[in-house]
This record gives sequence, structure tokens and C-alpha cells, in this order.
Amino acid sequence: MTDPATWGISSRYQDHRREWRDAPQSTIDALLAAMGAGDGPAPPATGERSRVRVVTAGEPVPLTGRWHLRTEDGTEVAVEQEVPPDLPTGYHLLRREDDGHAVRLVVTPASCFLPDGLRTWGWAVQLPAARSSASWGIGDLGDLRRLGRWSATQGAAMSLVSPLHAPLPTAHQQPSPYFPSSRCFRSPLYLRVEDVPGAREMTPDLAPLAAAGRALNQDRRIDRDEVWRLKLAALETLWGAFREHGAPEFDDYCEAEGGALAGYATFCALAEEHGGPWSTWPARLQDPEGAGVLGFVDAHRDRIRFHQWLQWLLDGQLAAAGAEIGLVHDLAIGVDPEGADAWLWQDCFARGVRVGAPPDEFNTQGQDWGLPPFDPWRLRAAAYEPFVRTLRAAFRHAGGMRVDHVMGLFRLFWIPAGAGAREGTYVRYPAEEMLGILALESQRAGAYVVGEDLGNVEDSVREELTARRVLSYRLVWFEDRPPTQFPAHALAAVTTHDLPTVAGLWSGEDLAEQERLGLEPNVEATVEIHERVRSWTGVPADAPAGEVVAAVYRLLATAPSAIVTATLEDALAVEERPNVPGTTEERPNWSLALPRPLEELETEPLAGAVAEALAGGRAGGASPAPHSTP
Repeated sequence: MTDPATWGISSRYQDHRREWRDAPQSTIDALLAAMGAGDGPAPPATGERSRVRVVTAGEPVPLTGRWHLRTEDGTEVAVEQEVPPDLPTGYHLLRREDDGHAVRLVVTPASCFLPDGLRTWGWAVQLPAARSSASWGIGDLGDLRRLGRWSATQGAAMSLVSPLHAPLPTAHQQPSPYFPSSRCFRSPLYLRVEDVPGAREMTPDLAPLAAAGRALNQDRRIDRDEVWRLKLAALETLWGAFREHGAPEFDDYCEAEGGALAGYATFCALAEEHGGPWSTWPARLQDPEGAGVLGFVDAHRDRIRFHQWLQWLLDGQLAAAGAEIGLVHDLAIGVDPEGADAWLWQDCFARGVRVGAPPDEFNTQGQDWGLPPFDPWRLRAAAYEPFVRTLRAAFRHAGGMRVDHVMGLFRLFWIPAGAGAREGTYVRYPAEEMLGILALESQRAGAYVVGEDLGNVEDSVREELTARRVLSYRLVWFEDRPPTQFPAHALAAVTTHDLPTVAGLWSGEDLAEQERLGLEPNVEATVEIHERVRSWTGVPADAPAGEVVAAVYRLLATAPSAIVTATLEDALAVEERPNVPGTTEERPNWSLALPRPLEELETEPLAGAVAEALAGGRAGGASPAPHSTP
């Protein structure tokens, strides 16, 4: 009889009220089947045949028999009984002499990078919404660069940026940044066309496209499909001119990124030709390593090269933005099941299940995010290579990284196909090993980590994250104590993209919208937050939204937390939140631009008041310089 716990499956769990809930037997059976458990006593990725060992630097690594060690720098050493205790951190290879069994030995630091005395602030930026007059209907990396330059003059030293992950390269562009095709590459929608090499020389050719793009700024609703149509036409024109001469820097980039970039670009070319989902492509094209794909590559080299070029452009423009201010990238919890990462690493994902969250006080029906989870044992059998690549991409040109739903390093809520979120249960992951790899990549990038630890969080999780020097994530909306009592080891904010803005909560418009959408809003919780705001700030019940915004951020400024952030929506007293969980077609989630362009934001008195409050509260602390990872 297979023991679910051996495979990491929880037969019961505590909900947000600390009450125990039993997982249905049908759910447990479905999850075991998704893992290929059968009647096996334990996952095949464990024990002596394991392909990976993750240890902390200085930790003894006993061995049986004779082995060859090849360190990351290429040094070859014969070892037996124990690995040398002074082995540096990094990714090394052990190979057993008698049978050739190979083990990836990952030696990690004890904790993540965290600057001493960190005490700073910055804006939380939903980049698509942050448009300037130069935008083509969507905020881009040129806008991010401008926003960083302006923020730095206010005393900010970081910007928390919404995920820049790549969507499918098809005519319909996925609006949610948390449902990406790839977390290892970025969306060409964010390219500033005018900053592409050769654009100045081709201004007359691009002028009609630029005019049409800027005309999209007249509509507050972001039309990603039209933005992509216009930008793709412009970029294809520029590519035609670029490929005649090329650039050694582009070749160097492609060589450095190697097979990962080539595989991603191949997927993009395939998706353009065959549409989606990839599971419906001809069988010969579903295997990234198969002969059919190799034949496709031979016949479509120019188009694959084009998609590599787009990523090179994005990398350069992101580096320029990161030179203005320390960017904190947001790493989504998962990927589109029909996207590039799921195609390239299809053997590492669990099939027939989705990731979500159990019911809580703000989402009474639970959440189904539609994302396929990494199978913890298949991921381990792959020596964590997909996880390593994902982290490296997130740390690139960054001063920090926010890990969305950081509890996913410990456990994820799996929902079987055909079941509702209430019928899911948790699956545990090798947290100690994954945290070690996170610490190694953080230290190498010189970038700190913020863990989004909201929701149903086990006490031991926060203890372990603190020990690893991962900052917690604390919100005024969720805490029943004022910011003066927030932990120092945290990023503190008022709200997030999924929760009400200050103006929306204060006016009651957010509750009204939820009711119009047919949701079941938690009126009691909203009233409690409203009353806490009045009590903590002293604002009268009839205070205008702008006055309340300023008061709430003066309150947030008193937090002893290492970082505090303010949203651009609050800086303009916007009532609509960027996203309402549980809705898709009913409202324009992720698709409402700020009501005014960046040029006006920079002179907005309320934005200035928020910045002044947060900058004043940070006085005397350490602010890391802008950071760019090579």
C-alpha cells in the first residue's frame, strides 16, 4: 500500500482558521497517480540512486566507495569516504568509479544575500499600467527607466516590478503576468521600439506604427493584442535591417544563453506556426529533443534567430532600467501548461492537476490558478535544473526578487482535474534543498529575497525563511496591529495588486464592484479594515480619498521594516484594483492603465506627499545602489 505522506501528499491540513480538513480519498488517489506512484514505497528520486545532493558549505558529505569530483571551475579530484570540507559553494559533479553513477553536488551558503542595515523604500509598479506619452498603449522598459530615475530623485532606492515574464507569442496576448509561457524569458510587449538599434535611422518607416501605438493611450483599457500587432510589425522591420550586419554582442548573448534560449525561441516559432495548445501539435513536434523539432529548426532558423534577438533587446533595455534604480523582480508561482517552460520541461511537471489555494477569509470558494505544478520528485530527478534556470532569470539585472507565494517552496495546494478548489490538498516539496539553491543564486546575484508569505502559512515556514534571511511580506490590510509593530525583517506595504486600493476600500467602490461581479465579498473583514484605518490614522469618516491615502502612508512610514512600498494606484487615488481574483472575462484584470501618464504622475501632489512620508521614515538607513547582474 502506497503511503501518501512518503510522496509528500497531505491527507489532512489546517485551514486559515486553524481547523483541520481531511482531503478526499479521491483527491489523494488522483495525486498519487499524477506522480506515477503506483505501489512504489518511495519516490525514485531519493535514496542511493538520487541524482542530486544539496548541502550547506562545510557540511560533511560522506561517501561509499571511490568517486571522481569535478568542481564547477573544472578541477578534477579523486575522492573517497568524504568530499573535501573546504569545497566552495557552487554546482559540482560527483561520479562513482565502479558504475559511473553521477550526482550533482550543490554546495550552498547558509542564507540569502541581505545588505546590512537595509532600510529603504520604493514604488510597486504594475508596468503595463504605467504609461507615458511615448508608450505604445502599454507601459514599457523605457517607462520603467524613466520611473526609476524619477523615483531616485525622491529618495527611493528600489522599484517592485510586476512580473515581466514572456507570454505566448500569439495574436492573443495573455493579460495575466502570473500565467506566463516562460519565467526564464521576458515579454516583447515591454520593448521600447524607439530604443531598438537602428530605429532612429528608420523613423520614417516606423512613424505610422508609432502614431497608431501612441493613439492607444487614449483608451484607459490596455489592448495587448493591438499593441503586439503594431510592435511585432515594427520589430520585424527592424530585424530585417539588423540581420544584414548583425552585432557581435548579439552573438555573444546567444552563445552565453545557449540551449535554453535556443529552445525557448524554437518554441516561439512553433507556436506562431501551429498555434496552441502544444499538446495538439503533430506528435513529432511535441518532444523538444525529437527529430521532428530538429527538422523544424533547420527550416526556420531565421525566425528562431528573430525570437533570440527580441530577448537580447529586452535584456539590454532591462539592464538600462536597472541602472537607474534597484529593480525587485516578481517571480510568478507557475507557468501556462501550454507554454514554453511546460513544453521544454514537460517531464518535470505533474499532469492532470493544477495549483491553487484553499478557501480563506477573502476568497471563500478557494482559488484555482490553472497552473501545473512541478512534481517535486521529477524536479529532483532533474537535479533541480529548471528551478536553477528560473531563479537565475529572476535575479538578472535585479537588486532583489519577490517570490510569489513563497510557501510553494515548502508545499503547494494541488487540485485534481475536474475537482473544485475545496477538494484539493497540499503536497510537500524538498524545502531545505530548494531554499539552499535559492540562497546560492541570491548570493551570486548580490540580490535580496522577499517572500510573499500571505495566506495560510505554517509557523515553521516563517521561522525557516527568517533563518535564511528571506524578508517577510506584511500588509496593513492583513495585520491587526499598527505598522509600528511590524517586524524589521520584512517588506511592508498597504495593499497588493489582488486587494483593494486605499481609495477603493475607503469609498466602498471595491465592495460594490465585487457585488456587481457576483462574488461573495467579505464585508465584515472590509469593515474591520476600515475601522482600523480610522483608529490608527485619526482621519474622519467623511475624509476625501486623497487625505486618507496620505494618512495611511504616513502610518506605513513608521514601520521598522527593512523596505516599505507604495503603489502607483494609491499615488493617484485610483479606486479600481489591478486584479480581482476569481474573475476573468467579467472585468479588465491587469488591463487598466493608470488614469494619468507618468509625466503627470511626476507632478501629482498626492504622489509627492506619499514619497515624502516614506522617504522621511527611511532616514538614516542603508539604501543599496542600483544593481545590474552581468
